Amino acid sequence: MDLFTKAAELGIQTEFFDGQGQRHVTPPAALQIILDAMPARASHKLLDHAAVLRQGDGARPLLGAGVSGPVAWEIVAGANTLASGTALDGKVDLPADLAAGDYRLRLADADGRTETAPLLVSPAAAYRGSFERSWIVAAQLYGLRSARNWGIGDFTDLARLIEIAAGLGAGGVGLNPLHALFDDRPGDCSPYSPNSRLFLNPLYVDVEALPEFSHDQLPGAEQAAALLRDAELIDYHAVADLKWRALRVAYEAFRAAPGSPRRAAFDAFRRERAPLLTRFACFEALRHKFGKPWWEWPAEWRHPDNARCAELRASADGADIEFVEYVQWCADDQLRACHDLAASRGMDVGLYLDVAVGVQSDGFDAWNEQVAISRHLSVGAPPDQLNSAGQNWGLAGFNAAGLELTGFTPFRDMLRASMRYAGAIRLDHVLGLNRLYLVPHGYAANSGVYVTMPFDALLAVTAQESVAHRCVVIGEDLGTVPEGFRERLADWGIWSYRVMMFERDYHQGWFYGIDHYLPEALVTFNTHDLATYSGWRSFADLQFKRSIGVDPGESDDARRHALHMLGDVLRQQGIQHEDIYAVLTFLSRTPSRLLAISLEDLLGVIDQPNVPGTVYEHPNWRRRLPTALDEIVSMINRQALVAATSERRPKVNAVAG
Repeated sequence: MDLFTKAAELGIQTEFFDGQGQRHVTPPAALQIILDAMPARASHKLLDHAAVLRQGDGARPLLGAGVSGPVAWEIVAGANTLASGTALDGKVDLPADLAAGDYRLRLADADGRTETAPLLVSPAAAYRGSFERSWIVAAQLYGLRSARNWGIGDFTDLARLIEIAAGLGAGGVGLNPLHALFDDRPGDCSPYSPNSRLFLNPLYVDVEALPEFSHDQLPGAEQAAALLRDAELIDYHAVADLKWRALRVAYEAFRAAPGSPRRAAFDAFRRERAPLLTRFACFEALRHKFGKPWWEWPAEWRHPDNARCAELRASADGADIEFVEYVQWCADDQLRACHDLAASRGMDVGLYLDVAVGVQSDGFDAWNEQVAISRHLSVGAPPDQLNSAGQNWGLAGFNAAGLELTGFTPFRDMLRASMRYAGAIRLDHVLGLNRLYLVPHGYAANSGVYVTMPFDALLAVTAQESVAHRCVVIGEDLGTVPEGFRERLADWGIWSYRVMMFERDYHQGWFYGIDHYLPEALVTFNTHDLATYSGWRSFADLQFKRSIGVDPGESDDARRHALHMLGDVLRQQGIQHEDIYAVLTFLSRTPSRLLAISLEDLLGVIDQPNVPGTVYEHPNWRRRLPTALDEIVSMINRQALVAATSERRPKVNAVAG
């Protein structure tokens, strides 16, 4: 079998046209690397895709296109057969009372061929939310400044921001991903390049809030923390060093009280998160011990093994492993308290959390799930109008064959971890549920391939978990969107993500009116990868890119035209001014059910959190807000904000404190 035939069987699109209309054919050498990185797809005789049935759909095509004649089928849960029948014309008639969940589908045709496959029965759609039209404050948690944190925003700062946002009438707080990072690597501070999407970033723990911690245990910590929080930029290396030492002394005090109620709560957390928690803790201990990527570890540790992890935890290294578990428990406990606080303040969204599109290839998730995640391939994007060379994000993503072989468990685990305390999540690059653009290591971004993903199955799992957690799912659907893709997401109850900066006529540059926006969507002016409103109006983003020799892709004349077009669309709504509150008034009037307002925009910050394509030229993910939390309310024009968001039915309460 030649390379291109094998690729076609794995759903690999070796030829495509990019966003500039240029035809691309994958080089054979690159294609070989991609094929070697993929597991073999499960052999199906009677099915040609994952078995998915939506409640309310009734009979629907399920069997392979080449299957003819009647096929006997059974839906099985454990040892029980829940339903059976005969499929004619490839259609299975779903029982009306079959609950959403995971089952087994047994098939047998007249020629004696048999097959058993996973069956995903999903709700008709994802959870659609209990609010009508709400708004949230969007913030970078690391950048929150306060008089008490240790140089990086933490969960106590988040609690304070929740109180402030509730007092302003917001329905929630939106955050950058809270995923666990490699905090011992100062350069790896992007929340979108995680070690694991299943666990939390320990640097967000407020150590001083832990009952086990006392400053007497760590002399000099108060002075060191004061220096870190006075700095303009976050020093991740220094913050991590100080926090890990503080967490270690807190753990030693915790360990010295084995019969405490806190110990019982910790043990319950361990049981709930088993076995993934112990695996993660072992991985963290092993990567520090060996100091190299996991594929270079001793052979017995290159693949996770629950029995071996249990043995390691019971050995002399057990305290190091329990320490990692303890820190994750502390993080989980403090984030849960923030969730509960938002609920107690009547916030109808609560926490809105971002989910990264992939993980670092030498991180926990890639080690833990080596079938469904391909470490030799990076997720990216082909060339388009904004990036003529294409993009390679350096992140390992899921692969279709591996997800099917694992029953979609890795994807489900990721969703559960993200939805645990969220009222809404945003899936970064949601186009990857349909097809992923993958680039083999060592090749340029324009030498990648599109790989077809099990779209229906991933949508079904998303709907299952969304309904179970009562969590709205928003898909970041920016970029080159295939025809019919957004309609498909909407049919499954997954919301769109609309950025006003991009909602313009491509040729004339005018901004679309409020009726252009979808009801089931999140609307915002910009993102963390784009200029802030103040930076956009002042041309600061264009000037910065030119200063480092990067073409900003926009002339000053084009920006002036955009500003003129913005004024036009605002005046169409009777809005005569053009400050951030004018833009928020416009966005608030759109039918979109959720509006995200950047905290940087409310504070008039000029510099954006991240400038894509830069590494050392810009302090990406390191900039702290210029204003401390307790001063934010006085810096915001509260009257203008309340008036701008009045269309959102705000619940304005007295600001705490």
